[in-house]
Amino acid sequence: MENESQTIEEIRDNDVTKPEPAERRASSLPLVLTIVSLLVWFGFQTLQLVLERSHLSSLKGNLEAAMQESQKMRAQLETLITKTAELANRGNANAKAVVKELEERGIPIKAAAPPSK
Repeated sequence: MENESQTIEEIRDNDVTKPEPAERRASSLPLVLTIVSLLVWFGFQTLQLVLERSHLSSLKGNLEAAMQESQKMRAQLETLITKTAELANRGNANAKAVVKELEERGIPIKAAAPPSK
């Protein structure tokens, strides 16, 4: 009986010291946190890019009128320079001085061909 009691005690000791191995699942918390943080980051970046694009579009719209005005003024300036060059070709001394000064400053002059003699 002693043998039987020892075996029962041993069995009890073994049961207490070695519980049945429960299924251990690997913790997926780091993976979940990483995925969630990446999704939040990508969402934030997407939102920032959409807002920036919206701001740039509105700025472009605001500058459109100024751009058209500057093109109009450039066309007027080119016309004025061309007419001045024509006057210089006809012999006007003041127009020649203006054309010479413009050439020294590096402003291109689209003058009509000098009159044939």
